[in-house]
Amino acid sequence: MQPQIISLGDILVEVMRKALDQPLDGPADFTGPYPSGASAIFTDAAARLGGSCGYIGVVGADDFGTCVMRRLQDSGVDITHVRRAAGHTTGIAFVMYRSDGSRQFVFSLAQSAAALLTPDDVPVDTVRAAKFVHITGSALSINPSMRQACYRAVALCKAAGGRVSFDPNVRPELLGGMDPLREIVRPVLDACDVLLPSSAEALMLVNENDEGETNDADAACQNLIARGIPIVALKRGALGSRIFTRDEVFDASPIQVTEIDPTGAGDCYGGAFIVGLLHGWELRRIARFANIAGGLAVTQQGPMAGSPTLEQVLAYL
Repeated sequence: MQPQIISLGDILVEVMRKALDQPLDGPADFTGPYPSGASAIFTDAAARLGGSCGYIGVVGADDFGTCVMRRLQDSGVDITHVRRAAGHTTGIAFVMYRSDGSRQFVFSLAQSAAALLTPDDVPVDTVRAAKFVHITGSALSINPSMRQACYRAVALCKAAGGRVSFDPNVRPELLGGMDPLREIVRPVLDACDVLLPSSAEALMLVNENDEGETNDADAACQNLIARGIPIVALKRGALGSRIFTRDEVFDASPIQVTEIDPTGAGDCYGGAFIVGLLHGWELRRIARFANIAGGLAVTQQGPMAGSPTLEQVLAYL
């Protein structure tokens, strides 16, 4: 059977500072490598929650590539279309965490194997058979080749009657600013069925087109619904999430956890949300399910390490 959920693009390993507030411009201890990449974390999470998932990407013929591929495969992801590129290094993100919860990244993605992804790597029959294609802003940000691969996957899926989910996942470090991202997300936003932004991302997507800017994330989400996106799931961190459709707006409560590593929580939330949609669940149940998955994701070190199983999430649900 072909996977029902497909994602593609930014596949890498993450190497992080062991202690808080240690800048990346001098010596200090690191831990890792950990499998990472926004679209890869999403796919791993959806698969661990019982989704039928496949991934499209490129890694190096190195130990870091083996690290990421082994994790995806162990989680049940179809990695048939993850290509290994000899002579190229798997992507790496170096990360430091600050005491206030913010992060700083140094990426090697533009020079990595991941950046070799082209539209020709997108398997036509596999994508046409998918129920969902998931795109991230980070994948759109790496280079024009990966961007066109994402656009092709979106077009193939929509033409075959599938749906598109989109996490803007802004990483200014990859682009050097917001303005280029606003331009490159338009083809995906126009095709989007489920949008998964943070408050800052919702504001960014709306303010590019409005005559007057808004600092109201709720108003931004309502604007995006008015443009024709059926579901906007606003991720609010420790506050849970707020769901917008044409018919209703409601809040979904979070779970109380001790945060160890926040990286990947939003991607786990997105993976759970799409799994819930494919189960045909009521939207309030889906939102709570996704909140639980995202909450549990922060309880272990490593972007994928805390990604829960279906049984773990259902125990809270």
